[in-house]
Amino acid sequence: EVDFWIIPIIQGFVQIEELIVNYSESSDDDKSSPETPPQESTCVDDVHPTFLVALISRRSRHRAGMRYKRRGVDKNGNVANYVETEQLIHVHNHTLSFIQTRGSVPVFWSQVGYRYNPRPRLDKSENETVSCFRAHFEEQLKHYKKQVIINLVDQTGREKIIGDAYLKQVLLYNNANLTYVSFDFHEHW
Repeated sequence: EVDFWIIPIIQGFVQIEELIVNYSESSDDDKSSPETPPQESTCVDDVHPTFLVALISRRSRHRAGMRYKRRGVDKNGNVANYVETEQLIHVHNHTLSFIQTRGSVPVFWSQVGYRYNPRPRLDKSENETVSCFRAHFEEQLKHYKKQVIINLVDQTGREKIIGDAYLKQVLLYNNANLTYVSFDFHEHW
C-alpha cells in the first residue's frame, strides 16, 4: 500500500543538443578571391549537416558515496561510484552510440583519514579479491560483450599499489574480451 508514496529516481544527467557543422572544402582565402567561380547550389543539409547529439549518464545506487570515503569493490562485485555514460549522435537517419563506464578500481582498497589525498591501502589479499573482481567483470561483459579497461591511476606515485593490484587481477582473470591499457595522465600533464 505504500507504493503510491514511493517515487523512483535516477541519479544522472541528460542533455540533447542539435548541432550544425559549418565546414567547407575550400579555404577562407579561396572564398574571398575574385577568381573563385560561383558554386552550384547544393542541399543545405550537405553543406551544413545537422547532428542531434545526446549525452546520457546514470550513476549506480550500489556503493555510491563521497570521494575518499567510498572506494574499491564490494563482495557482490559492485564498484564504488560507478557511472554508465552513453553518447548518441543522429545524422542523416543514422544513429551512432558509444558507451563508456567508469568506476573505482575493482579491488578491495580504501583511503583512510580526512586530510587531502590520503594514501590508498589494500584492504584484502589478492586471493580474497579474485571472486569479487570476477563478478564485476562478468557483469560488465554480460552487458557490453567486450571492454577496453583504461587504468588512470598514477603508475609511479602513491597510487601505484592500487594500479599494480588491478593489473594483477586482470592477468589472473585472463579473459580475451578484456583489453587492459594503463594510461598515466600525470605523465602527460
